[in-house]
Amino acid sequence: MPCPQTPPNFSWSEIDTILLDMDGTLLDKYFDDHFWEEYVPQIFARTHKLSPKDAKTALMERYRKVESTLQWCDLDYWSEQLGLNIPQMKCDIDHLIKIHPYVITFLEYVKSINKHVCLVTNAHPKTLNIKMHKTGIAHHFDSIVCAEEIGCAKEQPEFWQKLEDHLQYDKQRTLLADDTAKVLHSANQYGMGFLVFVARPSSKNGVVFSPDYPSITYFNELIH
Repeated sequence: MPCPQTPPNFSWSEIDTILLDMDGTLLDKYFDDHFWEEYVPQIFARTHKLSPKDAKTALMERYRKVESTLQWCDLDYWSEQLGLNIPQMKCDIDHLIKIHPYVITFLEYVKSINKHVCLVTNAHPKTLNIKMHKTGIAHHFDSIVCAEEIGCAKEQPEFWQKLEDHLQYDKQRTLLADDTAKVLHSANQYGMGFLVFVARPSSKNGVVFSPDYPSITYFNELIH
Protein backbone atom coordinates (compact mmCIF):
# COMPACT_ATOMS: atom_id res chain seq x y z
CA MET A 1 0.00 0.00 0.00
CA PRO A 2 1.61 3.32 -1.07
CA CYS A 3 2.08 5.87 1.70
CA PRO A 4 -0.22 8.92 1.36
CA GLN A 5 1.39 12.34 1.13
CA THR A 6 1.78 14.45 4.24
CA PRO A 7 2.30 17.93 2.75
CA PRO A 8 4.65 20.39 4.46
CA ASN A 9 2.87 22.77 6.83
CA PHE A 10 4.93 25.79 7.82
CA SER A 11 5.14 29.54 7.33
CA TRP A 12 8.20 31.04 5.68
CA SER A 13 8.27 33.57 8.54
CA GLU A 14 9.46 30.67 10.74
CA ILE A 15 12.52 29.99 8.57
CA ASP A 16 15.77 31.91 8.01
CA THR A 17 17.99 29.27 6.38
CA ILE A 18 17.27 26.66 3.70
CA LEU A 19 19.59 23.66 3.23
CA LEU A 20 19.15 21.88 -0.09
CA ASP A 21 20.59 18.56 -1.22
CA MET A 22 21.76 18.33 -4.85
CA ASP A 23 21.35 14.88 -6.45
CA GLY A 24 17.74 13.72 -6.47
CA THR A 25 16.56 16.90 -4.74
CA LEU A 26 17.49 19.73 -7.11
CA LEU A 27 18.87 17.57 -9.93
CA ASP A 28 17.33 14.52 -11.56
CA LYS A 29 18.87 11.42 -9.99
CA TYR A 30 18.41 9.53 -13.26
CA PHE A 31 21.91 10.70 -14.23
CA ASP A 32 23.49 9.17 -11.13
CA ASP A 33 21.45 5.95 -11.27
CA HIS A 34 22.29 5.44 -14.94
CA PHE A 35 25.95 6.32 -14.43
CA TRP A 36 26.64 3.93 -11.54
CA GLU A 37 24.22 1.13 -12.38
CA GLU A 38 24.56 1.00 -16.19
CA TYR A 39 27.38 3.09 -17.65
CA VAL A 40 30.17 2.27 -15.19
CA PRO A 41 29.42 -1.50 -15.30
CA GLN A 42 29.40 -1.34 -19.11
CA ILE A 43 32.83 0.33 -19.29
CA PHE A 44 34.19 -1.79 -16.42
CA ALA A 45 33.14 -4.98 -18.23
CA ARG A 46 34.77 -3.88 -21.46
CA THR A 47 37.98 -2.74 -19.75
CA HIS A 48 38.41 -5.84 -17.61
CA LYS A 49 36.99 -8.35 -20.11
CA LEU A 50 34.02 -9.39 -17.97
CA SER A 51 30.47 -10.22 -18.93
CA PRO A 52 28.06 -7.28 -18.36
CA LYS A 53 26.20 -9.33 -15.73
CA ASP A 54 29.36 -10.27 -13.80
CA ALA A 55 30.64 -6.70 -13.94
CA LYS A 56 27.39 -5.28 -12.57
CA THR A 57 27.17 -7.87 -9.80
CA ALA A 58 30.75 -7.19 -8.69
CA LEU A 59 30.26 -3.42 -8.72
CA MET A 60 26.98 -3.47 -6.82
CA GLU A 61 28.68 -5.44 -4.06
CA ARG A 62 31.51 -2.90 -3.91
CA TYR A 63 29.04 0.00 -3.82
CA ARG A 64 27.09 -1.48 -0.92
CA LYS A 65 30.24 -1.83 1.20
CA VAL A 66 30.80 1.94 1.27
CA GLU A 67 27.20 3.18 1.03
CA SER A 68 26.44 6.24 3.22
CA THR A 69 30.14 7.07 3.61
CA LEU A 70 32.36 9.69 2.01
CA GLN A 71 34.13 6.94 0.05
CA TRP A 72 30.91 6.22 -1.86
CA CYS A 73 30.99 9.74 -3.30
CA ASP A 74 34.77 9.98 -3.79
CA LEU A 75 35.51 9.95 -7.52
CA ASP A 76 39.25 9.55 -6.94
CA TYR A 77 38.59 6.51 -4.76
CA TRP A 78 36.50 4.87 -7.50
CA SER A 79 38.97 5.78 -10.25
CA GLU A 80 41.70 4.01 -8.28
CA GLN A 81 39.52 1.05 -7.27
CA LEU A 82 38.11 0.37 -10.73
CA GLY A 83 40.99 1.43 -12.96
CA LEU A 84 38.74 3.95 -14.74
CA ASN A 85 38.72 7.73 -15.17
CA ILE A 86 35.44 8.32 -13.33
CA PRO A 87 35.39 12.17 -13.62
CA GLN A 88 35.96 11.97 -17.38
CA MET A 89 33.26 9.32 -17.70
CA LYS A 90 30.81 11.66 -15.96
CA CYS A 91 31.69 14.40 -18.42
CA ASP A 92 31.18 11.97 -21.32
CA ILE A 93 27.47 11.63 -20.50
CA ASP A 94 26.83 15.02 -18.89
CA HIS A 95 23.98 15.62 -21.35
CA LEU A 96 21.91 13.51 -18.92
CA ILE A 97 22.39 16.02 -16.07
CA LYS A 98 19.05 17.81 -15.68
CA ILE A 99 17.44 20.19 -13.17
CA HIS A 100 14.12 19.07 -11.70
CA PRO A 101 11.00 21.05 -12.70
CA TYR A 102 10.31 24.26 -10.72
CA VAL A 103 13.73 24.28 -9.01
CA ILE A 104 14.84 27.58 -10.57
CA THR A 105 11.47 29.17 -9.82
CA PHE A 106 11.77 28.05 -6.20
CA LEU A 107 15.36 29.29 -5.83
CA GLU A 108 14.36 32.68 -7.21
CA TYR A 109 11.35 32.78 -4.91
CA VAL A 110 13.23 32.07 -1.68
CA LYS A 111 15.84 34.68 -2.53
CA SER A 112 13.04 37.18 -3.15
CA ILE A 113 11.81 36.62 0.42
CA ASN A 114 15.34 37.02 1.79
CA LYS A 115 16.15 33.49 2.88
CA HIS A 116 19.72 32.25 3.25
CA VAL A 117 20.04 29.37 0.77
CA CYS A 118 22.77 26.73 1.03
CA LEU A 119 23.55 23.74 -1.16
CA VAL A 120 24.71 20.87 1.08
CA THR A 121 25.80 17.73 -0.72
CA ASN A 122 27.62 14.46 -0.15
CA ALA A 123 28.88 14.76 -3.72
CA HIS A 124 32.63 14.85 -4.33
CA PRO A 125 33.97 18.32 -5.26
CA LYS A 126 34.74 17.08 -8.80
CA THR A 127 31.14 15.93 -9.20
CA LEU A 128 29.92 19.26 -7.84
CA ASN A 129 32.06 21.18 -10.35
CA ILE A 130 30.80 19.07 -13.27
CA LYS A 131 27.17 19.60 -12.29
CA MET A 132 27.44 23.30 -11.47
CA HIS A 133 29.19 23.89 -14.81
CA LYS A 134 26.49 21.96 -16.66
CA THR A 135 23.47 23.49 -14.90
CA GLY A 136 24.69 27.01 -14.15
CA ILE A 137 22.82 27.17 -10.83
CA ALA A 138 25.71 27.92 -8.45
CA HIS A 139 24.88 31.65 -8.28
CA HIS A 140 21.56 30.89 -6.59
CA PHE A 141 23.29 29.79 -3.35
CA ASP A 142 24.78 31.84 -0.54
CA SER A 143 26.96 28.86 0.40
CA ILE A 144 27.89 25.52 -1.17
CA VAL A 145 29.23 22.82 1.14
CA CYS A 146 30.53 19.37 0.21
CA ALA A 147 30.49 16.75 2.95
CA GLU A 148 34.22 16.26 2.37
CA GLU A 149 34.75 19.73 3.90
CA ILE A 150 32.85 18.66 7.02
CA GLY A 151 34.64 15.32 7.32
CA CYS A 152 31.66 12.96 7.37
CA ALA A 153 28.57 12.10 5.33
CA LYS A 154 25.13 13.63 5.87
CA GLU A 155 23.80 10.26 7.03
CA GLN A 156 25.89 10.66 10.20
CA PRO A 157 24.23 12.80 12.92
CA GLU A 158 27.52 14.52 13.82
CA PHE A 159 27.56 16.02 10.31
CA TRP A 160 24.82 18.47 11.21
CA GLN A 161 26.44 19.90 14.34
CA LYS A 162 29.65 20.38 12.38
CA LEU A 163 27.68 22.06 9.57
CA GLU A 164 25.98 24.36 12.09
CA ASP A 165 29.38 25.34 13.46
CA HIS A 166 30.59 25.95 9.89
CA LEU A 167 27.62 27.98 8.62
CA GLN A 168 26.39 29.51 11.90
CA TYR A 169 22.65 28.99 11.41
CA ASP A 170 19.85 28.56 13.97
CA LYS A 171 18.76 24.95 13.54
CA GLN A 172 15.29 25.68 14.92
CA ARG A 173 14.78 28.19 12.07
CA THR A 174 16.31 26.04 9.33
CA LEU A 175 14.64 23.86 6.68
CA LEU A 176 16.36 20.88 5.07
CA ALA A 177 15.05 19.30 1.85
CA ASP A 178 16.53 15.94 0.83
CA ASP A 179 15.50 12.81 -1.08
CA THR A 180 17.31 10.36 1.24
CA ALA A 181 15.49 9.07 4.31
CA LYS A 182 18.73 8.26 6.17
CA VAL A 183 19.83 11.89 5.80
CA LEU A 184 16.54 13.20 7.14
CA HIS A 185 16.70 10.71 10.02
CA SER A 186 20.16 11.97 11.02
CA ALA A 187 19.07 15.62 10.73
CA ASN A 188 15.97 14.87 12.79
CA GLN A 189 18.11 13.21 15.48
CA TYR A 190 20.26 16.35 15.56
CA GLY A 191 17.18 18.56 16.00
CA MET A 192 16.72 20.27 12.62
CA GLY A 193 13.70 22.54 12.72
CA PHE A 194 11.95 21.66 9.45
CA LEU A 195 12.41 18.60 7.25
CA VAL A 196 11.03 17.97 3.74
CA PHE A 197 11.33 14.73 1.78
CA VAL A 198 11.59 14.93 -2.02
CA ALA A 199 9.45 12.03 -3.23
CA ARG A 200 10.50 11.78 -6.87
CA PRO A 201 14.30 11.94 -7.03
CA SER A 202 14.47 10.33 -10.51
CA SER A 203 12.26 11.27 -13.45
CA LYS A 204 12.36 7.61 -14.51
CA ASN A 205 10.72 6.38 -11.29
CA GLY A 206 7.38 7.04 -9.65
CA VAL A 207 6.51 9.15 -6.64
CA VAL A 208 7.02 7.50 -3.24
CA PHE A 209 6.02 9.67 -0.29
CA SER A 210 7.72 9.34 3.08
CA PRO A 211 5.89 7.68 5.97
CA ASP A 212 7.97 9.80 8.38
CA TYR A 213 8.32 13.30 6.92
CA PRO A 214 6.30 15.90 5.02
CA SER A 215 6.82 15.23 1.31
CA ILE A 216 6.79 17.09 -1.98
CA THR A 217 7.02 15.91 -5.56
CA TYR A 218 8.24 19.27 -6.93
CA PHE A 219 9.40 22.50 -5.31
CA ASN A 220 6.45 24.57 -6.57
CA GLU A 221 4.59 22.98 -3.63
CA LEU A 222 6.70 25.12 -1.28
CA ILE A 223 5.96 28.44 -2.98
CA HIS A 224 3.32 30.14 -0.84
